[in-house]
Amino acid sequence: MNKLPKRFAVPALVGASALLLAACSSGEGDAEPTDSATSTTEAGADLPDSLTLALVPSDDVEQITADGEALAEALSAELDIPVEVFVPDSYNAVVVALQTGQADIGFLGPIAMWQAHEEAGAEIVLQAVRYGSSEYVGQWFTNDPGTYCLDDVTTEADDEGINYSYCNGATGYDGPQGEDALALIPEDASIAWTDATSASGYYFPAIQLAGILGIDDAASAFPNGFFAGGHSQTVQAVYDGTATIGLSYNDARGNLAEEFSDVGEKVVVFAYTKNIPNDGVVLNGDLSAEAQDTLTQALLDLAATEDGLAALDAVYEIEGLEPANQAAFEDFVAPTYATFGGE
Repeated sequence: MNKLPKRFAVPALVGASALLLAACSSGEGDAEPTDSATSTTEAGADLPDSLTLALVPSDDVEQITADGEALAEALSAELDIPVEVFVPDSYNAVVVALQTGQADIGFLGPIAMWQAHEEAGAEIVLQAVRYGSSEYVGQWFTNDPGTYCLDDVTTEADDEGINYSYCNGATGYDGPQGEDALALIPEDASIAWTDATSASGYYFPAIQLAGILGIDDAASAFPNGFFAGGHSQTVQAVYDGTATIGLSYNDARGNLAEEFSDVGEKVVVFAYTKNIPNDGVVLNGDLSAEAQDTLTQALLDLAATEDGLAALDAVYEIEGLEPANQAAFEDFVAPTYATFGGE
C-alpha cells in the first residue's frame, strides 16, 4: 500500500532504529548505544575543542536554527564538547563551510552530499531513515492515465481513507518502474518539474529521460514544461490541469489530500525513478579518521535515544540514521552530479 511520507523540506521518513556503524574504531561497533557521552568520547579522543554543525535552511530559517540548536545541545552532551550551529543561506554555503574549515558536520541532500565530497573532500557517513528506509524515489504522475497507464489503474486507501491511484507497477517505492510509459511522452508535453536543483523533481528524472529518449537537456527538450517551484506545486499543477505530467518525491500527493480529498485519484502515479539515497550527514575531511569514527558513532548513538530522535525529527523529520550506502552514491548520485555540473 502506498504510504504518505513526510519528506525533507529542503527538498525529504517512529520506529526506525539506528544501525551501528559497521566500521567503528576501537572494536566497539557491537556495543549497545548509551545515553551518556562516556562510550562515544572514549571511542576516539582526537576531537577538536569545539564543533560546528552546518544545516541547510528550510522553509523557516529561525525555526531551523532553533531546532538545530536543540540538536547541537544533544550532540554536545553526547560528545562532552561544545557544538555550535551554522545555518547559511544555501547548499553551496554549507559545502564552502566544509571546504574552508568553518563547519565540521553538515546535513545535506544527496546531490549536495556528493558535491561536498568532490569539492570539499568531505566524507559521506550517514543517511536519514524515514518509514524504515534510507532511500526514496522520484515519482511521475499524470491526469491522463489513458495515455500513460499501460495496465489497469489500481487504487488503494491510506489509514485516513484517502484513495491513491497508480499504474505500471509504480507502488511500494522501489524503482525504477513504468519506464515504457516514459517513452511515450511527446515533445509538446506540459511537464511540471519541481525545481531546477531538485533531486527527485528534476535531476534524477532528467537523467532517466535522457537514457530513454536520448535527450541532453530535459528542461529545454520540452518547451511546454516549467518549474513549478515545489513538490506540492507540481501536484497542484497536474490536479488543476495546468500540466499533464508532474514530478515530485513520493508521495507528495499527500500534501494536498486534506484540502483536495480526490487528489490521489485525479493525479495518478505512473512511473518511478531509480531509488535515490536520502539526505544525510557529511563530515569535514580534514578531521582525523578517529575523529570521524567518533562523530559518526555519536550521531548513531544519539539517534538511538528518544531525545536524540526528537531533535532529529524536529530539524528534518529524520526518524533514524544508518551508515551511508556508498555504492548508491558512486553509481547513481555521482554521474547525476557530473551531468549537471555540480549545480
